[in-house]
Amino acid sequence: MTAEIDLKALMLASQDGDAASHRTLLERLSRHLRAYYKNKLARMGRGAAEAEDLVQEAVLAIHIKRHTYDPAEPFTPWVHAIAHYKLVDFLRRTRASFADVPIDEANAITANDDHVNAESTFDVRQLLKRLPERMQCAIQAVKIDGLSIAEAAERCGTSESGVKVNIHRGLKALAAFIAQRTTA
Repeated sequence: MTAEIDLKALMLASQDGDAASHRTLLERLSRHLRAYYKNKLARMGRGAAEAEDLVQEAVLAIHIKRHTYDPAEPFTPWVHAIAHYKLVDFLRRTRASFADVPIDEANAITANDDHVNAESTFDVRQLLKRLPERMQCAIQAVKIDGLSIAEAAERCGTSESGVKVNIHRGLKALAAFIAQRTTA
């Protein structure tokens, strides 16, 4: 229970504009999310690189959506919901076979998409503009438009491994941009 109390206190301070608390919150959440995704993906025969991409996506979503958190509610279920939806989106994007997905996750693949509000979308698009074009293309194609790696490689005019590298590096750069914005 102490993790809930500590994380919620950091979130409330973050919502009040405390940049140091926001950085600490995102760092602690990254550790928790990394363990969560590695466990879930390992059960599906997936790798640590995919888990790391999901951590970056979830941290970005938490940063963007932090204004939607209701302080009257528990914090960790809110984070878990975001993490879960990011996992579901990943499974859909990668066209995971139902045979590869543990039974407790199978229903989630067919759930409704998590809609992002216009304000958050604008914020992400502004951040994406700061990335090199090849990273923008890869992230837009796979993470936003839902294309496969192969389809993104064709769209972006690069190899599949190039798309994966650009997504991974781009998500890390976005996380760094967010950290810079919270210290300003």
